[in-house]
Amino acid sequence: MPTEAHDLRHHGDAEVRDDGSALVDLAVNVRADTPPAWLRERIAGSLGSLAAYPDGRAARAAVAARHGLPTDRVLLTAGAAEAFVLLARALKVRRPVVVHPQFTEPEAALRDAGHTVDRVLLREEDGFRLDPRAVPEDADLVVIGNPTNPTSVLHPSGSVAELARPGRTLVVDEAFMDAVPGEREALAGRTDVPGLVVLRSLTKTWGLAGLRIGYVLAAPETVADLERAQPLWPVSTPALAAAEACVSSQALAEAAHAAHRIAADRAHLVAGLAGFAPAGLRVVKPAEGPFVLVRLPGAAVVRRQLRDLGYAVRRGDTFPGLGEEWLRLAVRDRATVNGFLRALERALTPTAR
Repeated sequence: MPTEAHDLRHHGDAEVRDDGSALVDLAVNVRADTPPAWLRERIAGSLGSLAAYPDGRAARAAVAARHGLPTDRVLLTAGAAEAFVLLARALKVRRPVVVHPQFTEPEAALRDAGHTVDRVLLREEDGFRLDPRAVPEDADLVVIGNPTNPTSVLHPSGSVAELARPGRTLVVDEAFMDAVPGEREALAGRTDVPGLVVLRSLTKTWGLAGLRIGYVLAAPETVADLERAQPLWPVSTPALAAAEACVSSQALAEAAHAAHRIAADRAHLVAGLAGFAPAGLRVVKPAEGPFVLVRLPGAAVVRRQLRDLGYAVRRGDTFPGLGEEWLRLAVRDRATVNGFLRALERALTPTAR
């Protein structure tokens, strides 16, 4: 499939760097007010061990236990982004396919590793929902997000599993699955899906983007291939301490509570956005992640006006399958959302600016 030019390396943090650092951030999908104090203390407590080389065994065992898996099915990584690089470099594939719109780093990593990447573009008129039949039968690597960034679509796990084939690696990016109440539709922990590789990130829910910690769940032979492609000691001691803490029973209970709160805050945001339908604003529904995708005429201009009013949102035109009329909005608490909705009203009302 021909591929148009997109800036695959543009991410939401670009909206809040430099002159955007003072803006109210609805551009980055990291949960606000994180990391919590108990997690900061746990990380700080690890600093006394910095003279020793990192030992990931305890954290790896904790992640394995969290998903009911043996440790040889777990690989700890410096965030999910490192996992995409490892997959691109370590796996011998002939025809990789990325299902878009989705997080662009998997395709960027594959291209950097010398692969020619085909795209399957999900359609707005279908609600950006997956049709497994759209993926070429001879694809031997398929990458899909669930729930998908930026569409906030949660695909049925059965539909995603339908993509599995003998001889095919199926990579499912579940970086935002812990923001879904009950983690319904998750494939993490499944061992009955051939070629399944699930990626998880601990940076979104726990506010650890600056620490870099995530993990891969896959068959032992795949984990071994990826581990050989890693440098020595790829995950720092503080990140290992965070990983172990974030999969504890107490942390999982806190994350589950946060998922329900995010769902309520998202419903408040979507209800508020409905008031802008006369201006042509449309929300991709049902949204299931900690962000929503909207289509709005003149979105590029509105985004700049929102910046002038103190709010940063994520442009959508860097995602294959989307154009300049798309914006992604991170879910925030009700007070922040209410302030944003007032700013959006001003941005859409010329006489109010």
